[in-house]
Amino acid sequence: MPGTPPTTPSPRHGADIVLRRIATNGIQANVAVVGSGPAVLLLHGFPHTWRLWTEIIGPLAEHHRVIAPDLRGLGASARAAEGYDAGTLAADAEGVLDALAEPTAAVVAIDAGTPIAFLLAMRRPDLVRRLVVMESLLGSLPGAEDFLASGPPWWFGFHSVPGLGETVLIGHEAEYLDWFLTAGTHGRGVPPEIRNAFVGAYTGHDALRCAFSYYRAQPTSARQISEAVAGGQLTMPTMAIGAHPVGRALEQQLRPVTDDLAGHLVQDCGHIIPLDRPRELLRLLVPFLAADQPAG
Repeated sequence: MPGTPPTTPSPRHGADIVLRRIATNGIQANVAVVGSGPAVLLLHGFPHTWRLWTEIIGPLAEHHRVIAPDLRGLGASARAAEGYDAGTLAADAEGVLDALAEPTAAVVAIDAGTPIAFLLAMRRPDLVRRLVVMESLLGSLPGAEDFLASGPPWWFGFHSVPGLGETVLIGHEAEYLDWFLTAGTHGRGVPPEIRNAFVGAYTGHDALRCAFSYYRAQPTSARQISEAVAGGQLTMPTMAIGAHPVGRALEQQLRPVTDDLAGHLVQDCGHIIPLDRPRELLRLLVPFLAADQPAG
């Protein structure tokens, strides 16, 4: 790549994070990279960017090469016209690792990143050493019946209607995102610089279109997940982490299709675990990922 990649200091830990533009699966992805050691790929959800991981990137980078892309259409990654199903997004992630010459990675995902990570692990068990998934559901797999007893969250339907959300929310993106950021931290909120980065990333018609395309592709993603589990199991060590509101629903979906699963519930924690309870998250992640460290 020509020139010197830009760097941005981690607001919490001072590590120099290199932002790279990486061609993958027909798009240009914005990818934050820092540290050295066994690779850890971080996959965010809605309404986030790679900045979701701000509080944990520094500690993880002490022993790992941390790779945190903006997902397709989100943040500073290309606003693609299509390709928002989990299978295509898994190919995006695979391409990022390939471009960075990483033959394997531990994959950590939350929210909309979870189906992506799951399909990547199912399709490429040789690539995914360890898997951590948080606060999401996996298509229509059994186990989430109690969570869905009153129906899916209200915004799933709103976001799924083609053209609706990006039309009615123009001019009110900040207020809309603030609702998710407040609810997702039990009212505690997120640091102002992170909040402003998220708002900037999700402002404008095309930014909203891309975000809501994840929801519009959910039937396709659910079919891909069902087809994957019909053909096999997750074989790598896997951890499911819940908080509010998903709780243990994801763990229950994974239990029948995973050979080696640990489940955890973070107490007094909203949906946005990496920003609401980063210390508690690190207490789970660090020892789980430490198995990748060479002995000595």
